[in-house]
Amino acid sequence: MTLSEIREQAITPALALLPARMSEHRAQVDQLMLTAHLQEAPNREQCQLPIRPGKCGPARGIWQFERGGGVAGVLRHHSSRAAAIAACRALGIEPSIEGVWAALPGQVDVIDAVFARLLFWTDPPPLPVLGDVEAAWQCYLRTWRPGAYERGDAVARRKLRQKWGENYARVLEALQVAA
Repeated sequence: MTLSEIREQAITPALALLPARMSEHRAQVDQLMLTAHLQEAPNREQCQLPIRPGKCGPARGIWQFERGGGVAGVLRHHSSRAAAIAACRALGIEPSIEGVWAALPGQVDVIDAVFARLLFWTDPPPLPVLGDVEAAWQCYLRTWRPGAYERGDAVARRKLRQKWGENYARVLEALQVAA
């Protein structure tokens, strides 16, 4: 699935389920969401790479949400809770941690996109301006709190930052082509 297809089939329908103010600055929203997707699941993995053969890691969906992390956080945060519950109900998903968790590893990525947008919504600073890769990286670190970064050494952190920069450039190019 291409970035434009993810934008059309997951992000656009997700934003239609959320309050209109969450779609403002659409290019900035798309840039963050698509780059986070590439950082987390570049091959559209629905289940975090297995820790053991045949077993999923702790994250699910194409934005790789953990049950007690992003799923619980979005459902509990004062600025995202009501919108998360409304979107779940519109999609026929039980608006609970277990209900969303069960719905994530599917081929319909709308709920994933809803939660990705809402997770970014919980971050108090304004969205980074389009083209500000460092501000976007800092926003991603604050919201996703990637374990590989938080537990990683300096080399691992540099590699993750480099990967973000490459993914960000790829997304910017794709957004320019789509415009």
